[in-house]
Amino acid sequence: MGTTIDSLLLGFSVAFQPDVLLYAFLGCLVGTLVGVLPGVGPLAGISILLPVTFGLDATKAIIMLAGIYYGSQYGGSTTSILMRIPGEASSVMTCLDGFAMARKGRAGAALAIAAVGSFVAGTFGIVMLTLLAPPLAAFALRFGPPEYTALLVLGLVFLAYMSSTSLIKTLLMACVGLLLGCVGIDVMSGQFRYAFDLKELADGVGIVPVAVGLFGLGEILSTPSRKVQGEVMQPKFSELMPTREEWRQSAMPIARGSVLGFLVGIVPGSAHIISSFMSYAIERRLSKNPEEFGHGAVAGVAGPESANNAASTGAFVPMLSLGLPTGPITAVLMAALMIHGVSPGPQLVTEHPKVFWGFIASMYVGNLMLLLLNLPLVGLFVSVLRIRYAYLYPIIIMFCIIGVYEVNHSLIDVWIMLIMGVVGYFLRKFDFDPAPLVLGLVIAPIFELSLRQSLVMSGGDYMIFAQRPFSAVLFAISALLLAMSMWSAFSKRKDWRVKLSEAEAGTEAPSQK
Repeated sequence: MGTTIDSLLLGFSVAFQPDVLLYAFLGCLVGTLVGVLPGVGPLAGISILLPVTFGLDATKAIIMLAGIYYGSQYGGSTTSILMRIPGEASSVMTCLDGFAMARKGRAGAALAIAAVGSFVAGTFGIVMLTLLAPPLAAFALRFGPPEYTALLVLGLVFLAYMSSTSLIKTLLMACVGLLLGCVGIDVMSGQFRYAFDLKELADGVGIVPVAVGLFGLGEILSTPSRKVQGEVMQPKFSELMPTREEWRQSAMPIARGSVLGFLVGIVPGSAHIISSFMSYAIERRLSKNPEEFGHGAVAGVAGPESANNAASTGAFVPMLSLGLPTGPITAVLMAALMIHGVSPGPQLVTEHPKVFWGFIASMYVGNLMLLLLNLPLVGLFVSVLRIRYAYLYPIIIMFCIIGVYEVNHSLIDVWIMLIMGVVGYFLRKFDFDPAPLVLGLVIAPIFELSLRQSLVMSGGDYMIFAQRPFSAVLFAISALLLAMSMWSAFSKRKDWRVKLSEAEAGTEAPSQK
């Protein structure tokens, strides 16, 4: 414990530097705006602003980008409560009771409960991150290449298992990402491969243009330009204080949402979205008055908002300690560290303590900043909603192109971004999730290197993965998840065929009469 406190003091000495505080504040501010604006989302926001961090050191870059991530969880509640439009996917459940509270004249109370719940849950998540990440990283240092290979496979399979789209589509996207990650110079042999003699691709397909294209440009192309219709409620600052009864009703949902969200956040997948749905279902089940849910229940705002913020913090545990991205957002954050010459994973704590502990300490500071930002400045954020999308989106596209070009001053990167923007548009149209593609691209170099090192160790024998106990367990869990997913798909197909045959029998019977 003493070592942890000393390390955390080192982190605060980094986090309280004026320039670091400025970038933490900018990240929180931009994250809140990203959460408020429907259709943008944290993934697009982080991807678009990733090129901006190239002039910064690794600590400032990751602090600012992480601020956008957890800041968007705060901002997403504003439009959900005031307009019934989820600014961010994890705020869908807040729409139900938050907007109902607003229509009853309790918009200010709903915003305050959401902000305080987010602060409590975020702080709980950071404390748990502080306690769990270092020992987990120390344990992971015992991993050899076979164990690391198995861990990355499990991460991809778990992401596919938890995905909202089909398993085959998700794994296909992950494989495309892994294939793109093979472009460029082979690390072990030095061979120039799959690059079509384009020297700009010697270092591989850039993560920045792919992420900006798929999530920035692709999101904008797939969202029709529109003006937000309807009246935007604008509560006064004096109306933000909930009653004593509302605080009492929100206390336990905030506590339950914090614990649930953090536990779900550690698991690969869209944790912040899943956790908010699970929290809402639990609060409704535990409530003495479940009929109030959907009509302005305080627990329906407090629980989901706490859960999605705790989940966003929990997602950093495997990212920082194991180098395992649990979703597309942590994959892009991992890419940001790698671009700045810092390898996320077990060695991060020992090799870059200022980056690791400075990042954790900045989250304590950023969480407090968000609480102070979201309540007094709610009127300013509501005003942003009145900007027409016909004006907003062309400006974002311009920043995408300039930002990607400035990274390497390469037109190839701009073309990759534009192509990926169109690809992202069609992937959404055909119900493919582009997130596993970026995840595959980010982990491809680490996965290929650990796989090939494992085979070198065994002389080309794949049985090494079964002979090492930990890798064998991880591969067994991956196989079990795949089998469960295939069985579920088979059962659904069988039920569909039964219903179809029953429907055909029902239509034939009258015709025979």
